[in-house]
Amino acid sequence: MADLQVREEHWVIADLIGKGKHIRTVPVPVWAKRAVDEWIAAAAIDGGLIFRRVSRSERIWGERVTPKAIWHVVKAAAKRAGIKDLAPHDLRRTCARLCHLAGGELEQIQFLLGHASVQTTERYLGCKQKLSQAVNDNLGLELEGP
Repeated sequence: MADLQVREEHWVIADLIGKGKHIRTVPVPVWAKRAVDEWIAAAAIDGGLIFRRVSRSERIWGERVTPKAIWHVVKAAAKRAGIKDLAPHDLRRTCARLCHLAGGELEQIQFLLGHASVQTTERYLGCKQKLSQAVNDNLGLELEGP
């Protein structure tokens, strides 16, 4: 619970250690924070880990949620929704693409994903240059006249 903090007036998961031991801070949208708050209240959690593995007999099991446990949760939810061949990484990629479609800056998506290189983020999103909608066409520097 200590990792869930407010920074720059926004909820975040602070100082997350990711792949390659890179440290990053991940913003948490308000709707996600509300869902976490509901879970914390329902599970009567007052400290420590927010998400824990639970056995079929509904007992806390192990120290933390494993990548394999997340995979099983995603697979079960996909099955209930009638979605075939969905993996956790598909959700990560979809989040990135939705952020991009909503006008998110490539650099900010790079930070969100924890990519060391913006080229990795571009490949991830399938970005292609759009010459018909060139980003430098409307800078307000147009010359007047013929």
